[in-house]
Amino acid sequence: MSGILYLVATPIGNLGDFSPRAVETLSAVDFVAAEDTRVSLKLLNHFGVKKPLVSYHEHNCAAAGPSILARLLAGESCALVTDAGTPAISDPGEPLVRLCAEQGVTVQAVPGCCAAVNALAVSGLPTGRFTFEGFLSVNKKSRREHLESLRNEPRTMIFHEAPHKLRATLADLAGVFGPDRRIALCRELTKLHEEIRRCTLAEAAEYYETNAPRGEYVLVVAGARPAASASLTLEEGAAQVLALVEAGTRLKDAAREVAEHTGLSKNDLYAAALERRK
Repeated sequence: MSGILYLVATPIGNLGDFSPRAVETLSAVDFVAAEDTRVSLKLLNHFGVKKPLVSYHEHNCAAAGPSILARLLAGESCALVTDAGTPAISDPGEPLVRLCAEQGVTVQAVPGCCAAVNALAVSGLPTGRFTFEGFLSVNKKSRREHLESLRNEPRTMIFHEAPHKLRATLADLAGVFGPDRRIALCRELTKLHEEIRRCTLAEAAEYYETNAPRGEYVLVVAGARPAASASLTLEEGAAQVLALVEAGTRLKDAAREVAEHTGLSKNDLYAAALERRK
């Protein structure tokens, strides 16, 4: 009988976020596969766990993956960990999970921190639908093509970025999405110097002209506003708002919902609906 691969999410900064179940899992497995064994050894030592560590990262996953799979098929259990966050999300754990799935090896998630989801939650931008884009390419042409493919993306977009690339990335984002697009720059989440900066792309670029980027960033960017329907007037939009109000929706919420679907201004819809009510 084969063993189990556990995907153990690790803290993204604050060790207090590591769950009791995660500690129990690390204590129970036969070995731990780590993105950086030095980083993971500090985590294990902090929680008093002593387990053999093997290296598994983007530069050796092609060879290390089959080796780990062989041990799983032989009946050993393994905990896969990254330096910070959830394994297999924007991470070389993805091909290992695929190998296990192909061979019928059980994979279980031990949930915990995910920087992208935490950043989205505190961004102040719409969270109902979003797309995770990870790190943009360092190749300028590839990066631009990636962003161009998102020009009309209506969902909130999440990117990871390193401090030394932030200024160039903000310039590219503004060039494709426009300087007035909203962004939340989430820096050093859960750490001592955590910072959430909510502004436009133009304001972000201006701020970082004189302030050096520090720490790892998650960028949460507002999606594109849908184009207003040519056949829908403000008066017709207000009628839709009032229809929702009659169905039990609050006026403010109804105006926002119609605005999201039509591209009309939420404030204009609210005012027009109030006027019609009179």
